[in-house]
Amino acid sequence: MLSHISLSVSDLKRSSEFYDAVLGILGYPRVYTGDTAAGWGDAQGNEKFAIKKRVHQAHPPSRGFHLAFHAKTQSDVHAFFEAGLKYGGKDNGQPGPRPEYGPRYYAAFLIDPDGYEIEVKLFV
Repeated sequence: MLSHISLSVSDLKRSSEFYDAVLGILGYPRVYTGDTAAGWGDAQGNEKFAIKKRVHQAHPPSRGFHLAFHAKTQSDVHAFFEAGLKYGGKDNGQPGPRPEYGPRYYAAFLIDPDGYEIEVKLFV
């Protein structure tokens, strides 16, 4: 399975603040910061997600590709969504049940500052 995934971003500071806010809610701390990259992971420091500064190369994939993060509670889904909006994300689906994905599916959807589609979800 995957070790980690990384995305190209146009503004490392802006994107780092965005992902600090949303991933911190889910319990994923920033595990490293460099001049051109930052990464988040688990409490043991294992990187799971990274961003890399590529000023003119941040091109999100076509519609349909997205990253989904697990939440532990519905409150976390709401907090993730609100923090994402506060730090430059755009609403791509308010928090709530998603019966079209299953009877227990609860999620919210954002577009990050570079246009990547992200989701936070849990099964209730």
